Amino acid sequence: MAGIRPFRAIRPREELASEIAALPYDVYDRREAKEAVDKNPGSFLCIDRAETFFPDSVSTYAPEVYERAKALFWQWLKEGRFLKEETECYYIYELTMDGRVQTGIAATASIDDYENGVIKKHENTRAEKEEDRVRHVDTIGAQTGPIFLAYRSNPVLEEILQAEKQKEPLYDFTAEDRVRHRVFRIDDPFVIRRIEDTFRTIDKIYIADGHHRAASAVRVGKKRRQENPGYTGEEEFNFFLSVLFADKDLAIMDYNRVVKDLNGLTEEELLTEVKSRFEVASEDTEILRPDDRYSFSMYLKDKWYLCRIRKEDRLSDPVKGLLVSRLQDLLLDPVLGIRDPKTDERIDFVGGIRGLKELERRCHTDCRVAFAMYPTSIGELFSVADAGLLMPPKSTWFEPKLRSGLLCHEI
Repeated sequence: MAGIRPFRAIRPREELASEIAALPYDVYDRREAKEAVDKNPGSFLCIDRAETFFPDSVSTYAPEVYERAKALFWQWLKEGRFLKEETECYYIYELTMDGRVQTGIAATASIDDYENGVIKKHENTRAEKEEDRVRHVDTIGAQTGPIFLAYRSNPVLEEILQAEKQKEPLYDFTAEDRVRHRVFRIDDPFVIRRIEDTFRTIDKIYIADGHHRAASAVRVGKKRRQENPGYTGEEEFNFFLSVLFADKDLAIMDYNRVVKDLNGLTEEELLTEVKSRFEVASEDTEILRPDDRYSFSMYLKDKWYLCRIRKEDRLSDPVKGLLVSRLQDLLLDPVLGIRDPKTDERIDFVGGIRGLKELERRCHTDCRVAFAMYPTSIGELFSVADAGLLMPPKSTWFEPKLRSGLLCHEI
């Protein structure tokens, strides 16, 4: 059963929340991070990406970068930009984007639940990305970016969230991207017990987004266990910062593909291959959006084609049957020669938040063909994780993003 605990958050002073709250560290490259910090020196990105204080000749992973992040984090607490709660609390983290509201519970999750499979994964992680966050968390002594977790809807938790959201929020601001963020504190001991007891009845929690942050937090926790052989299991390093959302609140956006060349084919030859492998339902110069889990759209030579997986090619396997897998196995690999989309530099991925016009733009600049995908569903994600399998790379894109720096967890 899931051990989801309250914690003593380190968080911004109320009037500084909108200034400090930052998008996750990994949505920026180094140049973009520096530009963002120059624009807002009070952003938490200063701590998440402390290389922005150093010339480009200094490696992002240099020891002095992590030490600078540590010094700045604790300096902000000392100066009163951050404060630390006196008691352990849960928090409600509500995000509103384009009129759609999703409400999560900020808490800490157990590294043992991650290890024993109560917390389920659906992606592989890359060692170098893990190592960066391991060093960041271990040096600072705090987890600063929450892991995005999901659970199947629960009526008791739904009732609690709705009641608690009638109270005054700690934070209420709308960010530059027009996403509204509200945070509420739950400090009533009775409500805290209800939440903790209810999560103990839930046997499956899923990582929706943040696999690298989760894996890094677990590695730091295990490292500290080795350094403290008398540990009891109750120490904060045994738990990692999370925000947990009910599945009914979540929407996954499309994660689209652009390919830089046609593997020696002409546009006409590629179109012939597509028509031989899929049903081409319609074509137009205007955008044609995929309309179900068996459809994708292709943009080729200034024209859109709505394509469908043929019935005989639809598979029940939770991974091989995914639309992204079918496109890979039926076209990208055998026709365009994209053997491994994780490493092949001829393919790139475009999050759905950028819109399908971005696919047209890419095809008019550095790419030759684009594929607009129907979004993977949260049910498909759960099915893959329940089977103990892994999704293909770039299968899911979650929006809106949780902000870093709003709630931090000292370990």
